[in-house]
Amino acid sequence: MCKPMTHVGTVYLVGAGPGDPELLTLRAARLIGAAGLIVHDGLIDAGVLALARPDAELVSVAKRRARHTLPQGEIEALLVREALAGRDVVRLKGGDPFVFGRGGEEVEACRAAGVPVEVVPGVSAANGAAAAAQIPLTHRRHASVVSFVAGQCKGLAEQDWAGLAGRGRTLVIYMGVKTAPQIAEKLMADGLAPDMPVAVIENASLRAMRVLRGPLAGLPELVARHRVKSPALIVIGEVTGESDAALTRIVEGASA
Repeated sequence: MCKPMTHVGTVYLVGAGPGDPELLTLRAARLIGAAGLIVHDGLIDAGVLALARPDAELVSVAKRRARHTLPQGEIEALLVREALAGRDVVRLKGGDPFVFGRGGEEVEACRAAGVPVEVVPGVSAANGAAAAAQIPLTHRRHASVVSFVAGQCKGLAEQDWAGLAGRGRTLVIYMGVKTAPQIAEKLMADGLAPDMPVAVIENASLRAMRVLRGPLAGLPELVARHRVKSPALIVIGEVTGESDAALTRIVEGASA
């Protein structure tokens, strides 16, 4: 007698965008609204989670620097376990799943376990933050190259960022708030001018958004003085505009 086939659920890696629920894709919004189980990052805005149905199970796998609610391997095991038990799972990730979202690792884990997986792209944090702050990442007069780096990876000092920032280039740094002093020192040691314009964008696309501007040499003091917290991005390049620290400005309520 043949055993009945066990239904295997699907894991959906869904990009939640930079924060504002209005920036979700239609596919993302539909999946969130229909999901029975949502496994979400800690920095997902409450407005996005509010789209879930009332009976949905919401599981936070919040990650903070040096402190994880669940290690990455356990997150992957959770997704696989629930899918193999027959549940569809929405894995809700800030920005885009494949831009510093470790989505590639989660896809690999699902494939290895024979679990169907679908990736739903989102507006990346870099694109969303730049748009909200009206900072063009490319500009015919200022930049034709854009690079994305992570500012809190292991071995930060040993990473080769030479050529990623400077005239004609824009450098976007994810997760760089805590390591702003090391980042500024590293880039200047690589030859970047101390007066290179910098912008720090906090809470991009949300009502509490702030845009702070100044020169590269003043980046650590800028972050400390204004007590910048995640989620925040650092954009380095002439596209950010005025570099005079005296003209550093704060924009609040930019997405009222």
